Amino acid sequence: MQNVFKAGAGLCGAMLLAGTAFAQGGGGTLAQGRALIEANCARCHAFRQDDQSPHAAAPPFRVVVSRYPPQTLAEALAEGIVSGHPDMPEFVFDPPEIRAIIAYLDSLEPVPDIPPSKD
Repeated sequence: MQNVFKAGAGLCGAMLLAGTAFAQGGGGTLAQGRALIEANCARCHAFRQDDQSPHAAAPPFRVVVSRYPPQTLAEALAEGIVSGHPDMPEFVFDPPEIRAIIAYLDSLEPVPDIPPSKD
């Protein structure tokens, strides 16, 4: 579990059980997740599809979610994310915040290319 946080520089803190379906129909959850990430994580991590991380050692969240499914971070966000990076503060979120964060992170995952049908 600690490797997840080292490799992801500790996803700064935010996420719990949700999913793409929740992200799409969560009634503001996606916006809440983005706001939480922006308030708590943006000083180090890039949190959009095309921005650069202000802290060179902090990977953009779009890279982190390509390595680790956001749902796997739920427990860490609830108990307090810990990373191997000394600049990373510890964050603890409550379940609604975690769901919102995961919903936002899910929105960063690339949509797989689906080849056109031959019909």
